[in-house]
Amino acid sequence: MTTTTDATDTTDTTDTTDTAVTAGTAVPATASRLDIATAAPAVFKALIGFDAASRAGLDPILVELVQTRVSQINGCAYCLHMHTKDARRRGESEERLYLLPTWREARHFYSAREQAALAFAEAVTLVSQGGVPDDVHDAAAAQFDDAELGRLLGLVLTINSWNRIALTSRKVAGTDQRARKD
Repeated sequence: MTTTTDATDTTDTTDTTDTAVTAGTAVPATASRLDIATAAPAVFKALIGFDAASRAGLDPILVELVQTRVSQINGCAYCLHMHTKDARRRGESEERLYLLPTWREARHFYSAREQAALAFAEAVTLVSQGGVPDDVHDAAAAQFDDAELGRLLGLVLTINSWNRIALTSRKVAGTDQRARKD
C-alpha cells in the first residue's frame, strides 16, 4: 500500500487484486493455511465425534438454526454458507433464515424452544461479554432436559470451534466438499 499525505492530497493506492477483506484487514485470497484434517487428523476426528454426539437427539432444524446463528456472530462465511444450505435441505424456510440475525424482533417466527436455544447459543458464543446470564440459562433449562441442554452446549462449542478452524485456515464459502448422507 502506498499512501501519500500532504496538506491537500491523500491518495490510497492499495492493490486489492486477489485479496479478501477479513475483519477490516485485507488478506490474500489465495494464501494457503493449515488443513487441520491433514495436519492433525486425530484432532479433526475427535471434533467430528464431539459434533456428532452433540447433535444426537436434537431436532435437525434446531441444530442448523443454532449453527447458522453462531456462524453469523463469528463472521464465518464458510460455515454460514454450509449451514444455511443444510437448513434449506432440511426444509427450513428462507424467511426464518433471513430473520435469524433479528430473531428477538421476530419472535413469532420461532418457537419458545428455538428462542431459548438461540439465546443460549449467543450467550455461550459471546461468553467473554459477561458470561451466560442466569435468565438465559434458566430459559434454556426450562425448554431442554439436562441431557438435551448438555448436547446443546456441546453443539455451540463445536460450531464455535469449526468457525475458528474455518476462519484460521481461510476456508472459502461455497467450497464445502462434505459427503452428505441425507
